[in-house]
Amino acid sequence: MKQGTLLAAIDLGSNSFRLEIGRYELGQIQRIEYLKETVRQGSGFDENRNLSQESMVRGWECLARFAERIAGFHKSQVRAVATQTLREAKNREAFIKRGYEILGFPIEIISGSEEARLIYQGVSHLLPTDHKRRLVIDIGGRSTELVLGQNLQAHVTGSFRVGSVAWSMKYFPDGVLSESAFSKAEIAAKAVLEEAIEKYPPTNWDTAYGASGTVGAVADVLQSQGWPAGEVSMDGLNWLIKQLVRASHVDHIRLQGLKEDRRAVIGGGASVLRALMQLLAIDKLHVAQGALRQGVLFEMVERDDRTTDVRDISIQRLAQKFALDQTHSQRVSKVALQFFNKSIQDSGYEPHLVQRLKRKLSWAAAVHEVGFAISHSDYHKHGAYILENADLLGFSMQELHRLSLLVLGHRGKLRKLDADFQEAEFVKMLIALRLSVILCHARKTPNQLGLEFYCHEKNKIFTLEIDADWIENYPQSMHLLRQEVIAWQKTPWVFALTRSSRVKQPA
Repeated sequence: MKQGTLLAAIDLGSNSFRLEIGRYELGQIQRIEYLKETVRQGSGFDENRNLSQESMVRGWECLARFAERIAGFHKSQVRAVATQTLREAKNREAFIKRGYEILGFPIEIISGSEEARLIYQGVSHLLPTDHKRRLVIDIGGRSTELVLGQNLQAHVTGSFRVGSVAWSMKYFPDGVLSESAFSKAEIAAKAVLEEAIEKYPPTNWDTAYGASGTVGAVADVLQSQGWPAGEVSMDGLNWLIKQLVRASHVDHIRLQGLKEDRRAVIGGGASVLRALMQLLAIDKLHVAQGALRQGVLFEMVERDDRTTDVRDISIQRLAQKFALDQTHSQRVSKVALQFFNKSIQDSGYEPHLVQRLKRKLSWAAAVHEVGFAISHSDYHKHGAYILENADLLGFSMQELHRLSLLVLGHRGKLRKLDADFQEAEFVKMLIALRLSVILCHARKTPNQLGLEFYCHEKNKIFTLEIDADWIENYPQSMHLLRQEVIAWQKTPWVFALTRSSRVKQPA
């Protein structure tokens, strides 16, 4: 990545939306601007788990303001990620579609484990390399993330559906604060979090850090009251909760250091924090400077260098876990990329887009047989299910869905795909993968001499030109290619076979 490149990370959290703009310099990212708006989208669910129109409008209005600030940024400079609220919302696609139109950049929904990993990246990059084992916690609006790691490497990640907004709405309705409410909230939080005891016991970490949100709000209040700066102790947290109970209602809280946007959710956040500190025997929690948005920024830098893209590692691990035939996968990948290169010769795609599409196609080729682990019958369907539900670090939920569609569509009928055949880039990846699988059906490198592939994007026609000798020498492949012609008849695109009219030169 070039020195001085501006990068922007947008965190669509359950309580707040945040925009972080930084400049990449000498391996570090220097903050240029930070914007935060309290949107409280996590409190906008109806009984059917749909976001209300009002809560979506609040989010869209915030994104419009963010869009004005990052106008002129290229797609490679911006990444927007959404967390638990949009993971839960049944109508999330409606919000994301309109949000994309307003923001001008795609919005990725990331899994809980991926959110935890990115939080750790943000925290660890702003800490010294001390080789200590770290526990990082982040109590958000509707979920709490826990991570064990060392230096820049996250080892254990987890996400739990308990958070400051959700717990405030459920156990402190109408803003009422009481001892009994805190007791019920903490018992409920422990019921959700108790499985964390096995993975995150005190014997597995040396120092505990709290990132963003609730931990920062509690630490600010404690510091203003004379407690040590940059940390939350159990004694300090007990003192704070006593003050909240004494206030009896969020409107009556008079605590220096408590920001107005935290007043309504401090009860839920503090109860979850105390439950977690008690469960994991945390006496002192250090306030981390980094958070999810910083992790997203550093991830953008790493993705710019293929050797450090965690998604490549995730694909490799998945292939190893399911004992895939990597020699065959590499063969399929090589042939698919050759077809894809021919399909984009006259497309005018920018180099960074071509590189990104090739990487996605190579991932699909690498794991296209992952469904064999379940059954050889309909293995492409099993493979798609595995990818749709996998927790692959580095991938957003949309990326996994697209990858699953390529695996589902690499063989068989095409009408089963819930895919947009108007998106030329996807269609080109799909046919490249399908043709590669056909030609590699004997699990050996195919002879491509005598084959020419063309893409007429405007007319939505793919043409495979074949010479007479090839047709005669490879009857099984020809049978499969003729079946492929039929498969594309159910789509807006056409795949055609033609006989080459070229005359062979004498030897």
